[in-house]
Amino acid sequence: MRDQDPSPGAADRRLSTKEAAELLGVKPETVYAYVSRGQLSSRRAPGGRGSTFDAREVEALARRNRRESASGPGGPGGELSVRTRLTLIESDRFYFRGVDAVELATRHSYEEVAEWLWTGRLRPGAAFDAPGPLVAVARRAVKALPGHATPTDRLRVAAIAAATADPLRFDLSEDAVLGAGRTLIPTLVAALPPLGPDRRDTGPLAHRLWTRLSGRDPDEARLQVLDTALALLVDHDLAASTLAVRVAASARAHAYAAVSAGLGVLEGPLHGAASGLAHRLLLEVLDQGDAAPVIADELRAGRRIPGLGHRLYPGDDPRARALFTLLGDIPDAEPALAAARDIVATAARHTPLHANVDLALAVLTVSCGMPASAGETVFAVARTAGWIAHALEEYGERPLRMRPSGLYAGPKPPRPLPGQEAEGAPPHS
Repeated sequence: MRDQDPSPGAADRRLSTKEAAELLGVKPETVYAYVSRGQLSSRRAPGGRGSTFDAREVEALARRNRRESASGPGGPGGELSVRTRLTLIESDRFYFRGVDAVELATRHSYEEVAEWLWTGRLRPGAAFDAPGPLVAVARRAVKALPGHATPTDRLRVAAIAAATADPLRFDLSEDAVLGAGRTLIPTLVAALPPLGPDRRDTGPLAHRLWTRLSGRDPDEARLQVLDTALALLVDHDLAASTLAVRVAASARAHAYAAVSAGLGVLEGPLHGAASGLAHRLLLEVLDQGDAAPVIADELRAGRRIPGLGHRLYPGDDPRARALFTLLGDIPDAEPALAAARDIVATAARHTPLHANVDLALAVLTVSCGMPASAGETVFAVARTAGWIAHALEEYGERPLRMRPSGLYAGPKPPRPLPGQEAEGAPPHS
């Protein structure tokens, strides 16, 4: 019921939170998010505990939202754009909820950075633990895969299996989604087969993940690099996999399904698998002792040089810069670091591109005796936290808003049914 006369002539109509949410097609929590972003003003209801909103402001915001929806979720020039409060990338730097992401990742653990991205609150000592039954279901599913299954195959199957063991997966409230994120991420790690005798399932997530990436015993410096890599890769705005997650969440798929959508996109060689290509390139350079013939072979074959350049960073990729700094403190990493520098310098003769995070991940995986697929695993586990954050944000928006219209470019209808073309007329191509 409206607080004031709802007629168009009313000069000062006030809407309750519920009414404003219904008019905007969002949850009540999103109405308050609009207030915090300065898109709406609120006033305490007389004699009540709730807030009221200027109907004209709400209607104007609803019209803006409808205009954006009518033209598809695109920005100027048709480029896809989606409002988000999570990650900003500008001037060769990036920020998580307004905080410098590199500073955050180098000072706090992956779990703490994930909590910050999810809630905007820092939880010192945050830890993720998975219930035993969830892990058992995920491990059984992963164990049934053939030996040649990729790490991303295993993670995707583990996510689906974990979903079947969670009866609350269809609850899209913030608390339920965050609870799913805090248990799903360690479940994904626990479902991966260990590469050595140590199958650690407790302690910081980076320690647990290490045993799935390398059979070597780690030291604190290497674990610090891995933990920082996870924290740096938590989110990176609307990457292809993140967009897939938001589309799934827009259709109100549960968090596990949304993460599965992201994992499906991640396997592309231009996304999560790019670090594996950089790993192999680095090994070739180390084997030949010189980047020049390796780069020449890549260019001769018409391939782009993996590990170089990023369209969002005209200069250095800040994630790569941070990881190279930490890797510089590990003596065993020096040969791989030197090879990476050689790749950058050699390729610069052809085109001046800077090292990106894939090359930094390759230095980490090569110097720590990890397989080529390890970088993709790090990427997938890390980004799961970002996908949860984007899914949670999308659940607060109007359902099914991620629905662009197709631009039909096929034959002009109407056409005869196949096999019923006019006699003597050539079939349509």
